[in-house]
This record gives sequence, C-alpha cells and structure tokens, in this order.
Amino acid sequence: MKQDVRTNVIPPLKFGEKFGFLTFSTASNVVYQFKSIYYLFFLTNILKIDVLVAGAILTIGTIWDAVNDPMMGALMDKMYAKHHNKNGKFRPWLLRAAPLLAITSIVFWTVPTLFDGYTMLVVLFFCKILYEGCYTMFNIPMGSLLSAMANTDGERAALSSARGFGSMIGNVIPMMILPQLLAKFGDTSKAFGIGAAICASIGFVFCFLHYYWTEERNVADTPKEEAANVKFTDILSVFKKNRAFLALCIHGVCICCMQYVGSTLGTYMYSDVLGNIGIMSLASVVSMPLSIVALLIMPKLAEKFGLEKVIRTCLLIGCGLYMGLFAVMMLFSVPAIVYLVWSTMASGIASVSILMQWGLVGEAIDYNELLTGKRTEGSIYGTFNLSRRIGQTVGNSAAVLALGWIGYDANLAAQSAGTLTGIKALCVLVPGIFLVGSWIAFRFVWNITPEIRAKMAASKAAKSAQ
Repeated sequence: MKQDVRTNVIPPLKFGEKFGFLTFSTASNVVYQFKSIYYLFFLTNILKIDVLVAGAILTIGTIWDAVNDPMMGALMDKMYAKHHNKNGKFRPWLLRAAPLLAITSIVFWTVPTLFDGYTMLVVLFFCKILYEGCYTMFNIPMGSLLSAMANTDGERAALSSARGFGSMIGNVIPMMILPQLLAKFGDTSKAFGIGAAICASIGFVFCFLHYYWTEERNVADTPKEEAANVKFTDILSVFKKNRAFLALCIHGVCICCMQYVGSTLGTYMYSDVLGNIGIMSLASVVSMPLSIVALLIMPKLAEKFGLEKVIRTCLLIGCGLYMGLFAVMMLFSVPAIVYLVWSTMASGIASVSILMQWGLVGEAIDYNELLTGKRTEGSIYGTFNLSRRIGQTVGNSAAVLALGWIGYDANLAAQSAGTLTGIKALCVLVPGIFLVGSWIAFRFVWNITPEIRAKMAASKAAKSAQ
C-alpha cells in the first residue's frame, strides 16, 4: 500500500487506476456473457441435447458455481494470511487464473463436440466443472480487489462506475462476434469454437491490463503468527456479527430475483399481453443511455450523500415506477412502446443498486475488520456472490413455476384473461415487491452509521501508522 510517509495518508485514486479497474469487468464479462447468452442454444442446437437434460446440466453447474465462490474466497484469505505475497492479496491470483480460464474456455466449447451419446455428456459435465472452477479463480480476486483499492464512498462509487462501463463493453463484444460467425459458418461447432477462442483471447489480454494498471492500496498485513486464526469457517461468524453484510446478502437475493423474474418472463409480456415481440429489441436503446448517465453521476452523488442513501433512493424510485405501471396496466390498455420505456426506466433506475453495490461490499469488509480484526475480503465477496447465485436460481425457477401456476398454455392461440393478468403481475408487480425487500434490507438491517465510519477510519489510520 502506497502512502505518504509523513502523514500516513493513502493518496486518492488516479484515473489510470480507475481505468485499470474497468478492464477487469471487460475481461470477466466477455467470457461470462458468451456462456450466459449462448450456452443453452449450444446444448440444444449444436450438441442436440434434450431440453430437460440441458436444464439439469445448467442447474448442476449453477450449484457448483455457488459452492465454489465462498470456497475460493476463503482460500485466498487463508493463503495471504500464511504467505503475504509481496504483489498483493488478489492480483497474483489473476496471473494464475488468466491462462487457465483462457484454455478451459476454449476446451469448454470444443472438446464435447468430439464425442457423442453418454460419453459426450460425461465429457461435457467435467468440462463445465473445470471451466466454472477456473472462472471462479479469475472472478473472485477481481471482485475482491475493489475493497483493496478504495477508501471512501466516492472512490468506491468511482470504481463501481468503472466496473459498470467495463461490463457494458464486455457484454457487447460476444453479442457482436457470434452472430457474425453463425451467419458465416451456420449453426456449427466451428462457429462456437472460433467465438470462444476470440472471447478467451480478449479476456486474457484485458486481465493482464487489469493486473498492471491496478494496485492494492488497502490490504491489512495479518501477522504470520496469526495466520492460523484465519479459518474457512470465518464467514459463518460474519453473518452473526456483521449486519451490514447480512443486509447486502438479502439485497443480493432480492435484486437478482427482480432481474431474473423480469428477464425470464419478458418475452411472454411482449408476445402475449402486448402483441409486439419485435419491439422488445429496442429495450437496450432505452437502457444504455440511462446506464451511462447513472454511471457518470453516481460517484458525485455518493460523495455528497453517501453510497447507501443513493442506492436506497434508487430502489424506492424503481419500486414506485413498477407499482405505478402495474396500476395503469390494470386500468388501461398500455401501448407496447409505453410499456417498454416505462418498465426499462424502472428496472434501469433500480439496477443502479447493482452497479453501485460493489462499493458497499467494500464498506462491509472494512466493518468486518473493525469487528473481528481480520480482513477477509475473499470470503465476504465470495459469499456475497453466493447470495446473488441463489437469487438468480430462485428468480429463474420461480418464474417458470409461476407461469404454470397462472395457467399459461403455449398451445393456445390466445391466453385467458386471468393468465394475461398473471403475466402482468409477474413482470411488473413482483419485481416491485422484490425491490421493497431490498430497500428494507438497507433501511432496517444495514447498520453502518457516520459514527461507525469514523471508528473504521480511525482503526485504518492506526494500522497504517504502524
């Protein structure tokens, strides 16, 4: 950690460090989104796997990914406590993970195509487990790095904004690459293999840019004699003592449920209720400018009002927009374009909490250090990721089950009035309810006050002076 030796003050973040953090999200998302967007299509249309079997493979992968996130975080904390790598707590893991992820990303999309039948399913299973493990080794240290770089709400918000911009870049790249390859080669394994190789190479390069352009400025050096006190089970005590972290996990479950219920059922809203599936593609035209504006102004707002208050306000506004839209849809026939703009604004404003939440994870880590004397960024970030995985899984599964519960029948030319009302409630009312849950977590569970922040700052200054 670099600091002024005369004042023991860590200097403010530089633009280059913020840009370096941006490359993290680009590296991560270019690989992740390629899998997220196209994997189900790859299973069903390239490998010719039954839909139910494909669903089982996706579920198993999600469970494994959820388990290995906190395990990886705990391992990083334990290793650093024992060895104190001079290059930092998290950045050395990037050098280990980058080549492994690049290789397994390509293997993931190519090797299963060399087999068929049950052998192909076995190979596919092991390739997925291997890939998810390497991605976790890659992603957890990157995500944990924010807490090791930022010291104030403004810095946390700035890095969260940089992460958001990097995510948008990483999301767009696979969406541009694979359609072109499919147009050239058709629905073939070759198209997916080339696409995977391109995305893996981009992720590999950006990972190294991230490594060289960032610095761990805020990592506590646990004495080696205390290394034994850093345990894999530390995360259990965090839930008991750290209310701020508990609030974040509740938020993680609620906000991901909001996202995935809406995204899973959005197609049914546009096709069955609004009768205009084609207009759905314009959602990005509305959401992209909104996201860019939010990412630009959030650091200033966080610096002035506090990051938690800004997030809480965005959750309330998003909830109000959802509830207002639902009321209007119950009374009037809403044109597709009105629904698109209104719902996209509601989800976009609410999603500011997703873009900015990483800053609060950093603050929860600081708070945990004050409570326990241990700085366990990896365990906390990994467990927070687990809460998000739970939300994603619950949101997806609940959406599918709810669709059956309201009586949706794909064989009908037109759905019943009750089913259409159910779709409206699931796509508009339910996301608003989940936002209420997230707001409650930050309003009544989150407990980091200005007084506690002062204690955290004093504790950090005392350690820096040692």
